[in-house]
Amino acid sequence: MILFAFTIFVCLCFAFFNGFSDAANAISTIVATRVLKPFQAVALSAVGNLLGVLLGTAVAVTIGKGIVDSTVVDYRLVLAAIIGGLLFDVTTWYFGLPISETHVLIGGLVGAGIAAAGFSVVSLGGIVDKVLIPMIVSPVIAFGFSFVFTLFIIRLLYRQNAVRINRHFRKLQIVSSLFFSITHGSNDGQKVMGLITALLLQEGFLSTFAVPLWVKIVVPLTIALGTLFGGWRIVKTMAKKITELKPYQGFCAETGGALVLATASLFGYPVSTTHAISGSIMGVGATRNLARVKWGTARGIIAAWVLTMPLSAISSFCVYKLMMILL
Repeated sequence: MILFAFTIFVCLCFAFFNGFSDAANAISTIVATRVLKPFQAVALSAVGNLLGVLLGTAVAVTIGKGIVDSTVVDYRLVLAAIIGGLLFDVTTWYFGLPISETHVLIGGLVGAGIAAAGFSVVSLGGIVDKVLIPMIVSPVIAFGFSFVFTLFIIRLLYRQNAVRINRHFRKLQIVSSLFFSITHGSNDGQKVMGLITALLLQEGFLSTFAVPLWVKIVVPLTIALGTLFGGWRIVKTMAKKITELKPYQGFCAETGGALVLATASLFGYPVSTTHAISGSIMGVGATRNLARVKWGTARGIIAAWVLTMPLSAISSFCVYKLMMILL
């Protein structure tokens, strides 16, 4: 029971670190455009995440049952998956790279699952259909939508006074940022919820896979605390190092990213908030001039995306084997 309770604590630590990285994406554009001060943006993000996780549990079910066989999910496997993922997390956070916590967690589950029971427990079909394909498609769709949407806004309002228009978009961006935070909660917030629920089910605390209310409340609050205490490195990368943003562009980027996340959550696809908002910001920046997008930074981010799942899997595989020796 002590190790089980410790595993729940480690799951919440992962949620906290999710706030360091992924949840920071939800407020990066609104901070960059100076519409809200950082602490105001964090408060808005916390409210949005809490609302988002109450909207459904499709993504939680995918994480809890659709990546590895749920019968092998125990505290040791979850511990190895999260600790291995956190080792990769801390390294990328230090360099300010906005990696995908989604793929850190999935890679960790796959690596620990293989270490525990071999390749047969990994749901390859589920990973391809619900993880790999959305991983490739989601940033492309976000880029394309934000590019077209921004051009539409420019064309619609090009005769209007820019200062006055951006004053209106400052108010609209509060709405779009809240929308993005809600969709973040409906997708990313559910991933740790799925792990905790799988553990509770495996240990006999639940009879069916149903996310308890206390899990729905504690996880998003933990994510919000992570954003408050450590998300600013990622905010700086997303808000400043890809392209400069004005309020109307922040509105377009957040709307594009949020629509991608909302659609994915509806179908239970655990996509990356990082991928969605990165693609959206690049799409917005490309409307002015492709050269205005800092492609060197973008290439570093994409490289981190590609390496996240395999490196997290290797790290968690090694952690699980080490745990079996020590415990």
